[in-house]
Amino acid sequence: MTERKEFRDLAEPDAARDAIASLDLVPEPESVPLAEARGRVLAERVDAGIDVPGFDRASMDGYAVRARDTFGADEADPVELDLVGAVHAGATPEVTVESGTCAEVSTGAVMPDGADAVVMVERTDESAGGGDGTDRIAFRTSVAPGDHVMAAGADIAAGARALGPGTRLTPREIGLLSALGVDEVPVRGRPRVGIVSTGDELVRPGDELDPSSGEIYDVNSTTIAAGVAEAGGEPVLYPHAGDDYAEMERLLREAADECDLVLSSGSTSASAVDVIYRVIEERGELLLHGVAVKPGKPMLVGRLDRADGGESAYVGLPGYPVSALTIFRTFVAPAVREAAGLPEPRTATVEGRMAVRERYGEGRLRLMPVGLLDLGDETAADGPAGARERPLVYPVDKGSGATTSLVEADGVVAVDPDTEYLEAGEPVTVQLFSPDVRPPTLLGVGEDDPAVNRLLDRLENPRYLPVGSREGYRRLRDGVPDVAVTAGPTDREVDDVVLGEWRREWGLVVPADNPEGVEGLADLVDRDLRFVNRPTGTGLRRGLDDALEDLAAERSASPGELTERIDGYVLTLRAFESPVRRVLAGDADAGLALRETAERLDCGFVPLGEQPVAVRAAADRADREAVASLADELDDDGIATLIEGIAGYSA
Repeated sequence: MTERKEFRDLAEPDAARDAIASLDLVPEPESVPLAEARGRVLAERVDAGIDVPGFDRASMDGYAVRARDTFGADEADPVELDLVGAVHAGATPEVTVESGTCAEVSTGAVMPDGADAVVMVERTDESAGGGDGTDRIAFRTSVAPGDHVMAAGADIAAGARALGPGTRLTPREIGLLSALGVDEVPVRGRPRVGIVSTGDELVRPGDELDPSSGEIYDVNSTTIAAGVAEAGGEPVLYPHAGDDYAEMERLLREAADECDLVLSSGSTSASAVDVIYRVIEERGELLLHGVAVKPGKPMLVGRLDRADGGESAYVGLPGYPVSALTIFRTFVAPAVREAAGLPEPRTATVEGRMAVRERYGEGRLRLMPVGLLDLGDETAADGPAGARERPLVYPVDKGSGATTSLVEADGVVAVDPDTEYLEAGEPVTVQLFSPDVRPPTLLGVGEDDPAVNRLLDRLENPRYLPVGSREGYRRLRDGVPDVAVTAGPTDREVDDVVLGEWRREWGLVVPADNPEGVEGLADLVDRDLRFVNRPTGTGLRRGLDDALEDLAAERSASPGELTERIDGYVLTLRAFESPVRRVLAGDADAGLALRETAERLDCGFVPLGEQPVAVRAAADRADREAVASLADELDDDGIATLIEGIAGYSA
């Protein structure tokens, strides 16, 4: 029996930061072509090797003159000078400006000998000329020496300090280096970060997936690689390792030999098959195993021996995507940025107020994913001064294994280990995932529905959480979303406004040729058929249960007696397409679905009824601009266009 590694003494978050800070991730400096230098950090000072500009040049179109020849000139009494030639940008002057003469110049042209100023062309006129045929120019203004001339070295002089070490190269700095003729620059090395995902169940995106054997796509490799690149590192993806000790050791040692930091995800929790901590202990040094934070308790920090006698830093991330990314952003990304010489990103925090009461009390730091809804001054919420302007903050926490939490949340709220609950309306600080985060303009919740998906495509930056009709209606009552979409009847009264409504046909999906000859609900009750249901709280499930109550009344039986006879009644799938796909795969004889889904996926369909789908707005949000825009999309013409071509839908 494999020895099980337990988390006995979880390290505090500060101890985890200290452990990572003790690792050496800093790579050697390197030189890169200027064309590839954007975003890199200078490793040493760059001095100007030439004057910029390297010559006295005209800073506008006009005429090069000796300034003293224009003294006293004005609109009423212009001064005329002989035109001796022209100088264009990029050309060597072939004229000399002597007293009483001038030369035409274009912007950027080399100033001809003798000239010390430029008069803009708008303050001059061509004169009739003298009797000898010489062209003359009349000047209606005077200039001082140096006017409209950029002297050699005025931008930057040879030998001057152009850019210092630690400068991040943006297009502006690259422009300066280009002006200095620099084609290669010394920069801080980007730490190479090897990424190894572990677990027998993982399949790389693009490869064939077998869900029946528990296979899932490898989310962490690409997600963490993107995070490494964003932090200034160079991600290196390695083949994913199973839970075999020898293969895990081989991959980790290969990555350690080639990288400054090795990140693994998975195989860090206290499980009999998790052996990665043994690899670190036997082939390096384990500094930390487990940190008191949620999500992300199963975290490892250590070092791996390299073949050259050196060491590579190592951090083991949890396997669940939300946990892995949270731990990476909180603990690892700052170390990668520091090694790359990049500054911490701009502080991105928002002061908000909890939309709902949230219990916790697990005794460790919780990094709670949350979404934001900025109501601005439009809300009529009561509360302390300033509360009106604070956006609503609502938890988006489906568990560490739910990848949709990564995009449905805008940031995290750090909940102190001693906190038992956060009260509705309580002020909280949200650490945004990025300063570029844009909270949604409109938050909707409720039924998963094909027409709703079309409706969302018409709106600017909405967010919709498909939590089902019952939960959507409850959240609307609690004052969190702007709108809720409900299907079927609603039992509880909420102060809401129906913005629009349509109807959809629902029933049983069966294989295309209906080999079992299913005709209705009675077949599910009376025959040995495999059925796939939808969760309680969805409109489809409400429709099914109401129909079963009617059938039970006809038979003078209880609904429970009928549901017990349906094989698979308790087998529920969250997404509205999932029962159809089970039928397509041959894993069920019938499933609860919409006609739209059955026809789109080329299945048979047994109709059982229609139900209304309503888009409901909270009464106190109906005047919000985003809600009003949604209402405009749901007038009679809008709904007709919305449901056009959707099988089984009607206005």
